[in-house]
Amino acid sequence: MSCPALGATLGGMKAIVYERYGQARLADVDRPAAGDSSLLVRVRAASVNPLDWHYLTGTPYFMRPSTGLRRPRDRRLGVDYAGIVEAVGPDVTGFVPGDEVFGSRTGAFAEYVSVSSTGVVVPKPDAISFEEAAAAPVAAVTALQGLRSVRPGHRVLIIGAGGGVGTYAVQIAAARGAIVTGVCSTGNVDLVRSLGAKQVIDYTVSSSFGTGFDLVLDNVGTLPFPDRLRMLGPSGRLIAVSGPKSGRVLGPLLSMMRITAAARIRQAPAEVLMTKMTAADLGAVADLLAAGTITSVVDRRLPLAQAPEALRYIGTGHARGKVVLTP
Repeated sequence: MSCPALGATLGGMKAIVYERYGQARLADVDRPAAGDSSLLVRVRAASVNPLDWHYLTGTPYFMRPSTGLRRPRDRRLGVDYAGIVEAVGPDVTGFVPGDEVFGSRTGAFAEYVSVSSTGVVVPKPDAISFEEAAAAPVAAVTALQGLRSVRPGHRVLIIGAGGGVGTYAVQIAAARGAIVTGVCSTGNVDLVRSLGAKQVIDYTVSSSFGTGFDLVLDNVGTLPFPDRLRMLGPSGRLIAVSGPKSGRVLGPLLSMMRITAAARIRQAPAEVLMTKMTAADLGAVADLLAAGTITSVVDRRLPLAQAPEALRYIGTGHARGKVVLTP
């Protein structure tokens, strides 16, 4: 049975929807239209982020007042996409049909998505594929924002260097002239070294990551907070991107709250990074991709119909780079 319309229509399309937490499926839905100031983009690739898994499962439960207590309010899934502009609204400037673009917009796990022309959407570099572009938005912008303070010669530790954010972070830090140490699992050691890390630590072998770092970018958050602070140099700073997923009520929020409180009350040199998706930062990522300064690491390429499998895999926390879906 088809799902009710998800917006103004121009026919039908396939999309991943979820009417209940934990149950995603491929469905026939109505195709969105290009509004007065929006673009209709035919999606050529989309990528899966941990946030998509959190929305699907409705965990941690503190999210549910905004996402829906018993059932999701918005049945669409996915954010990162790359595709071709099929139509534009009468008020759109800067984009025309046929343009290749990428960006972030709710409902990206679909054959088409309607995107505000003033939202997070930028031209796709000609030199990269749709899959490479779709992998980048959330993960690469997060890495970029977490590393803004990095300067040549800085010692940077990236925990979770083999994941979506981590693979971009290693490359961005190295491109800025930092001396990068990456922490990852055994299977990702060679990958992380190839991305520009001077030293790679296998956390399954050693729990000692070193000290004296100017910046620690933590994409995992499993180490005790005091242990992470001891890794910093005199003017170093800890930036936490995520926390442990354990606990269905608060999940990573508990760890993030503790770091925020310590930073405010004890003046600890730490902060929680809340990614702010902007067209300006995505444009900066596009420039890095176009120049070959960074590349997208794609773990798996799956058809759109296998999005539930892709989401389950992302939920394990062991993806190597990004997982990409193609309609």
